[in-house]
Amino acid sequence: MTDVARPPFDDAVARALAEFDDLVVVSMSSDEIPRVRASGVAAPLAELTAHGAFERDELLVPGWREDDPPVGVVVYTPAVVRRPVPVILHLHGGGLIAGNADSDMPATAELAERTGCAIVSVEYRLAPEHPYPAALEDAAAALRWLAGPDAPAALDGDRIIVAGVSAGGGLAAATALFARDQGGPRIAGLVLLCPMLDHRSDSESALQMAGHGSWDRDANATAWAAYLADVEGDVPPYASPAVADTLAGLPPTFIDVGSAETFRDECVAFARRMWTDGGDAELHVWPGGAHAFDFLAPWTVLARDARRAREEWLRRLLHRI
Repeated sequence: MTDVARPPFDDAVARALAEFDDLVVVSMSSDEIPRVRASGVAAPLAELTAHGAFERDELLVPGWREDDPPVGVVVYTPAVVRRPVPVILHLHGGGLIAGNADSDMPATAELAERTGCAIVSVEYRLAPEHPYPAALEDAAAALRWLAGPDAPAALDGDRIIVAGVSAGGGLAAATALFARDQGGPRIAGLVLLCPMLDHRSDSESALQMAGHGSWDRDANATAWAAYLADVEGDVPPYASPAVADTLAGLPPTFIDVGSAETFRDECVAFARRMWTDGGDAELHVWPGGAHAFDFLAPWTVLARDARRAREEWLRRLLHRI
């Protein structure tokens, strides 16, 4: 294969990719899914709760349909609550085939603590055992519960921000499309961090970064094949948000992505379509960022800048809702 030009990695990100080579997923076949699942590292409880800033509770909420299994959620409530607080409904990363409700929590807890939010993280079902629409319906069920009367009183169901990382970012966008088209609940904002939005994986950045960085188009194709195993005919937008006919009516949205990653161009295209359809989107393409760079190397200047940008966006959003 002829080598192609690629944007360079940020120096600190490149060092992190090399240092954590045994943990970084570049390519992945279907028979490697168990290994990818097993490679996840659980953070200690102190980090999950931001060293006591949050109280952590595990709950079961009703599934989307009456005969569906209950959905597990992990609720992180600020230790001191004087009035109902905004809530980040968090959908974890992992390619829709790995991860759990605590996977991205130290970073999510940092964002929530600095902006005065609680967190509800969803333990959605994973492919290939549970292909589409299982994850979507679990996310939609958690959203419905959170906006309803049975959610904890400390959580403000009128101020829900749906957020996700990687596959969770794509699932967050799909959940927002589903809620829009099904008449609610209302979502106040979307936070899409390096989101997995397009099952086709044929963008220039996907081709450009094949075999390089973190989570290339082969890994992406494997994950999408597992998730879409039961889909016949056209792939629905509630699975792959990039194929939606219109993005009009979505809530204010924050999108960030690295310049040196598979998802760069699909994220740029999604933001552009939101603007074209009259939406409110803020897009950041971080120079030299690999996929999920600020989770891989949170100590880098680039990661600190990225986290500060999403924090400032969320503060502005909460000020207006």
